[in-house]
Amino acid sequence: MTIRLGLEVFLEETAEGLAGKRLGLVACPSSVDRDLRSSVERLHRHPAIDLVALFGPEHGLRGEAQAGVPVAAYTDASTGLPVNSLYGEARRPSPDMLRDLDAIIIDLQDGGVRFYTFLATALYVMEAAAAAGCEVILLDRPAPITGARIEGPLLDADFASFVGPYPMPIRYGMTIGELAQMANTEYGINCDLTVIPMQGWTRDMWFDDTGLPFVPSSPNLPTLDAMTLYPGTCLIEGTNLSEGRGTTKPFEYIGAPWIDAACLADQLNDLGLAGLRCRPVYFVPTFSKYQGQLCTGLQIHVTDRDVLQPVAVILNLLQALIANYPGDFAWRAPWAAGSKAPIDLLSGGVAVREHLDARRPLAELIASWQPGIEAFLRMRRKYLLY
Repeated sequence: MTIRLGLEVFLEETAEGLAGKRLGLVACPSSVDRDLRSSVERLHRHPAIDLVALFGPEHGLRGEAQAGVPVAAYTDASTGLPVNSLYGEARRPSPDMLRDLDAIIIDLQDGGVRFYTFLATALYVMEAAAAAGCEVILLDRPAPITGARIEGPLLDADFASFVGPYPMPIRYGMTIGELAQMANTEYGINCDLTVIPMQGWTRDMWFDDTGLPFVPSSPNLPTLDAMTLYPGTCLIEGTNLSEGRGTTKPFEYIGAPWIDAACLADQLNDLGLAGLRCRPVYFVPTFSKYQGQLCTGLQIHVTDRDVLQPVAVILNLLQALIANYPGDFAWRAPWAAGSKAPIDLLSGGVAVREHLDARRPLAELIASWQPGIEAFLRMRRKYLLY
């Protein structure tokens, strides 16, 4: 069955009803239809749509900025429209940005994980729109690593941040539209929200099952394998290890100058973890951690993505590194003065770091997540569209 994206359903069935309204659009490079036409261009050219402003998340509307690089406001050369940055001095629309809009459309391909910043951007837009009395229309897209798998601890609300806006597991098994509906009700956003569902998508689909073109929404997640591993390998950002930024395999390569690559790969393979195989690698990052330095470590090869548990895999890796390199391994210092430790923000609290530092069995940590996951599943059930 052919999948129709929320964008396509909206343009074919809903757009005419917005005639006379002034609209904004939040989009990114992967905001395309099945023919790779951008939602920016499609909405700008639609005769019934008065598109007056654009908004860009992390990496920018056109994907030109690296991770963590602030993006400035500018005028889009293709459309002549102003582009407001949601990853510059502010992370959410200001009242001035929304003042002349009747509605704001969100068309973002999220990553299916809590710390993927497009999720926070969508929810922050909803919060700002609620305060401004601006309607929100969200065009749904596939959950790229399926909408059927849940993994990781729930976020402790005291650790809410741009990489974890609300309590949910790391891998939450929902589309961005489903999660927006849940957040709007359960987390009290209460904006005037309309989600335009897809047609033909099912929960067990990986992105490459959809027949849709894969366009990276992040420059450091260029492949579906990288996205599959990302629920776990992103935790490496909270350490002094390289997560492969500045290489051709970000979030698949993990290393540092002080690791015995062959020994570490053998150690992980000997654990018999499902769905993967590791090999030793040697790489020199062109930017980010250890720029220009030889790093040794491993590449995680996905052999069976349906049984792989990426969060558990990386916890096993961190456990091995802490045991083998106690004088070299370290948790990364806070990103900003007064901020919490990055590993705590990414994992959603202190439990992961404290458990690993205490060298306690991982089975205890993973078991401690289950009550929270079960409560989340009960809440999530009410908002599933597919």
